[in-house]
Parts: sequence; structure tokens; C-alpha cells
Amino acid sequence: MGMVLKEKIQGPSAWKGSELSKDDSWIYYLSEKTIASLENALEKVQGKGLKSPDFTKEDFPIEDLSDEIAYFAEELEDGRGFLLLRGLPIDRYTDEEASIIYYGLGLHMGIPVTQNAKGDLLGHVKNVGALDTKKVRVYQTNSHLPYHSDLSDVVGLLSLRKAKSGGLSSLASTATLYNELLEKHPEYIGLLYRPFYFDHLGVEKSQGLSPLFSYYDGKLSCRYMRKYIESGQEKQGFPLSKVELEAFDLIDSILHDENIRMDMMLEPGDIQFANNNIVLHSRTLFEDYEEPERRRHLLRLWLTMPNSRELAPDFSTRSGIVKSEAAAVK
Repeated sequence: MGMVLKEKIQGPSAWKGSELSKDDSWIYYLSEKTIASLENALEKVQGKGLKSPDFTKEDFPIEDLSDEIAYFAEELEDGRGFLLLRGLPIDRYTDEEASIIYYGLGLHMGIPVTQNAKGDLLGHVKNVGALDTKKVRVYQTNSHLPYHSDLSDVVGLLSLRKAKSGGLSSLASTATLYNELLEKHPEYIGLLYRPFYFDHLGVEKSQGLSPLFSYYDGKLSCRYMRKYIESGQEKQGFPLSKVELEAFDLIDSILHDENIRMDMMLEPGDIQFANNNIVLHSRTLFEDYEEPERRRHLLRLWLTMPNSRELAPDFSTRSGIVKSEAAAVK
């Protein structure tokens, strides 16, 4: 176990939704020049007869966007920890063309990693069935998705189509969560630095040990997936104690506080990136269209980032939850 951070976190990562919702400084509007560069690279990929995700960074040349991409990476690691890129004219593209642009941008930001046992590098987030079947995970339904983090440095979502109603994307700052706990309930802090068993859906008998909070090399990281912690602990024969459940209930109540969380509708063409170490994400229940081709559909990327923080050896992906076999924990 590393050090326990005993002071509040200052800086841009400790944001509150109620403050950010007053302006749109967190939205990055893509310029015509940027869009033209992305479309030019799309034509290069198509000219070679390639499809996503079966092409390389070199196949999608956007060297002129290197300053913007450096800004995105910086904002994700040392800024607020999330970005919303707006302005991609999605109506101009087929789903395949949109996915080439999105995946191509991802290749220049970091290295895509697999999201499930099948090895998918581009995940499809859409409503395909009820949650009562073993093979359907929460992100494949229209159910509410509790706050969690994914098993990669950064998660990206491109909205192809939004739902008939609902389906808001919600983000929360783990720095703000920590500050709230430190100020109002410091008695739970020590507990959350202890390792918990995380169940890992899709991988047989895999419960990785990781603390929720890890303070290492001057940065606080968080890994929270309540459902999979409860399941992992039970499978090991150590169900969560009354005090641990109280701590998790408290975390959930802070994350759902409308002053803390940030709700946004991902409009078609919007791209959201979030740093899994410092931002938790969620989604509200939604009602979809009857016709399959009109239903809510997002494309998901998991990226390993070149400027990502060094993680403690006992934290998350380094402790039995392996990136390469990462069955999407949703």
C-alpha cells in the first residue's frame, strides 16, 4: 500500500458539475480546418480499401493536428480529465466512415486496447437485449449504468445516434469525491486504500485485487466498480462488511449529487474522452426507437496513453486485472 493522501486536491481535476454547467469551456469545437484534415485522412484510408479498425496510424495521416492532439492528451492527464469534441458533421458520413475518423484520431492519441475476450478494439454500445441473459452486459441494454471506471487509461465514446429520450452521459471527478470524503467523512478514507476483490466478467475465476484509491508519484487515482467489487468479494467468501457497504453508499450518494456530477447529452457527432483514473462515468436510463437502424449507438475506444501516470504496483490493471484480456467491465 502506498501513501495515504491527507490533503484536499487542488487544480482543474477537482471540478464540480454545478460550476462547469454554467459555461461551455469544457467543449472543444472542431474547426473546419481540423474537420478537413480528418476527412482527407479518411479518403487516404478508403483509397487503400481499408476499414476500421484494420488500419494503422500511418494509414491515417493527420500530422497537422499534432498540436491539438497534444492538448487533448494534456487535458486528459493533467487538466479536468475529460473532453467533449463537438462539430464533427456526422450527417456527411456513413457509420463506417465515422468509425474510420474516430479510430484514426484514437490511433494518434494513444494505443487502442482490446475491450473484451473477443479482442474488439472498437466497441459498440447499443441496446441489444434484456439484462436477464448471461451474455448481455449492461452497456448493451437501455438500463441505468452505475458510476464506474474502465480498464484503460482513457475511454472514448463517439455518438452515432442518440436515443428517443434519456441516455444522458454523466461524469464525476474522483478528486472532488475524495475532497468530499476527506472533509465530511475522513473515517472511511483508510478503508478505501485497502485492496478489494474485483470480479471480472467474461474471464473465468478472475478476481483481481485493487484498492479504490491509490496515491502514487504525486497523483491520486481511483478505480470504482461497485457491482464487481460486491461480486468479487462474495466469490472469494468475503462479502462486504456493514462498514464497507456504508462507505460505498456514501460514495454513491456523493457521485449522484447534482452539484458534483456533470450530465451531458452526447449529440450525434460528439466525441467524449475521459481519463479512467480521475473521472468516473455513468449513463441514465433511456427509451429507444423501435426501428433498429434509428436506435442509440455509440462507438467505444479504450486507449493506453503515452503521457499516462505511473500506477502503483498494487493498483487495478497491474493487480490481476489484465488489459489484454479486459472483458469490458460494464
